[in-house]
Amino acid sequence: MKSTLAVNRKRITTYLRKYWSLYLMLSIPIAYFIIFRYVPMTYIQIAFKRYSIVQSPWEMPWADNNGFEYFIKAFRNLDFLYALRNTLLLNVLDLVIGFPAPIILALLLNELTFPRFKRFTQSVAYLPHFLSWIIIAGLAKQLFAPTSGLVNIALNRLGFESIPFLNDPTHWVFTYVFLGIWRNVGWNTIIYLAALTNINPELYEASAIDGANRWQNIWYITLPGLRPTIFTLLILSLGHILSSEFDRPYALTNPLVNSVSNVISIFVYRYGIRGLQFSLTTAVGLFQSVVCVIFLVAANALAKRFGERGIW
Repeated sequence: MKSTLAVNRKRITTYLRKYWSLYLMLSIPIAYFIIFRYVPMTYIQIAFKRYSIVQSPWEMPWADNNGFEYFIKAFRNLDFLYALRNTLLLNVLDLVIGFPAPIILALLLNELTFPRFKRFTQSVAYLPHFLSWIIIAGLAKQLFAPTSGLVNIALNRLGFESIPFLNDPTHWVFTYVFLGIWRNVGWNTIIYLAALTNINPELYEASAIDGANRWQNIWYITLPGLRPTIFTLLILSLGHILSSEFDRPYALTNPLVNSVSNVISIFVYRYGIRGLQFSLTTAVGLFQSVVCVIFLVAANALAKRFGERGIW
């Protein structure tokens, strides 16, 4: 027994002497996550306590209703309920309309036979990803303005009426989704193009011998090859179903579309940072995170039922 322990210790010591530099480098990201991700989690307590700027989270008094006072206040707040509805609406539309877009673009680029044109098209498609939403919002307001916008001027000269892209709630929603697709479709396409390189080219050669056309190649070879990547990204997207960007809706909003543009992130900004209601907005943020985790776990379980590996 002692000899076995001595041998194991010697193996561990030899292993650590050989690879200590790798563990030293690994300690840096571990320290980062502990300091900047896990330690701040102690402030989740603010959601269940009465916030005081002069007390630590451990010293703050508990809120009423067994600590759930601010959760109850949130669901009695009409602004939060509207923000919850708008967040779900915009994220579902982004998922339904925006999620297939990079898949379609990747399939189209994969079918192009001219490499230079393919590279040019891909570059043009993913360049908008590097623009901030403030720049995009400025461009959108110049292009889609009701009277002076380039798009509406062109429509008027063609005999059509102006379209209130950013001033009518219904039109604003679809403009919001369209701008999101335009900005992100090219960048997300890179992931699918990388997945396409893993498909065995011999499968296409065999299908050509069998007389398959391009559509049959896409349906029976390309899409099944992309299926694991599609499921993984779909699971991750469902995990963000209740999360919301701040810069995108805040930059595009205006008083005429507040009924659809006020999302949870803007609610947290107005009530938390500007209104100093930190306990209320922490409760909202915690609720948002819990719902996202539930969707993530449910989507992962559903993917495994379809025979996919999931993300864990």
